[in-house]
This record gives sequence, C-alpha cells and structure tokens, in this order.
Amino acid sequence: MQIKNPKRPDLQPISVVALADTGSVYLIIPEHVRVQLDLEEHSRKEIELADGSKQFVPYVGPIEISFKNRIAFVGAIVMGTEVLLGAIPMEDMDLVVIPKERKVDINPENPNFAAAKAKGCFFKKSF
Repeated sequence: MQIKNPKRPDLQPISVVALADTGSVYLIIPEHVRVQLDLEEHSRKEIELADGSKQFVPYVGPIEISFKNRIAFVGAIVMGTEVLLGAIPMEDMDLVVIPKERKVDINPENPNFAAAKAKGCFFKKSF
C-alpha cells in the first residue's frame, strides 16, 4: 500500500505494509510516518484501546492511500509503531478481508472499480 500527502506533491509517497484491523475504524499511522509526510494535525480524538483504556491522539490528514487499482482520501489517527488499515478506508476502497489467506484484496465482485451501497435508512434531521 502507498500513502502520500496530497497537499505536498513535492514529497514522495511512502510504501508501507499495513495490518488490516477490522476492529478499528480509522487508518492508524505511527508518528514517523506523520513526520515524513508532513501531515497537519487537525484535531485530537479520544480512542478506546483493546484493554478498555482511553487516550487522546492526534488526527491528521488528508492522506491519499492506494492499493492496487484503488485510492481513497482519509484522515488518520497517529499512534503506535505500525500502519493499521481500519474499516473506513477498507470500505472506501471496496476491499475485502480473506481470512483463510490472511490478506486483504479488492472486492472480486468489483474488480475494475470501487463500489459502495448508497441506500439505507435516512433520517430527516437538521444538522
């Protein structure tokens, strides 16, 4: 997978090995990746870790991620020592988890482009 800062075309993209984390919502990157891509902190988010503890962490972006013939623009949580690919970027790129092979790949139902469902329950509420 490649990640880059779309606001800094002068910086080279970074190739990373990412761990698919279906229990996480966001893309998670370590601090050294944030520094290399010169990503701006836009806010802080409170996250709950697997052990139940909570902490505030930087939320940065935008980040352009690409995998095979898919791209997405996302924000990321900065923490830890490895890149974790959470549910939102996987859904955005229409990727599927293949547990038997312990890998992520493009959705075989949509091999040429990412697809998504845009139907569901909509609420009439003013935001």
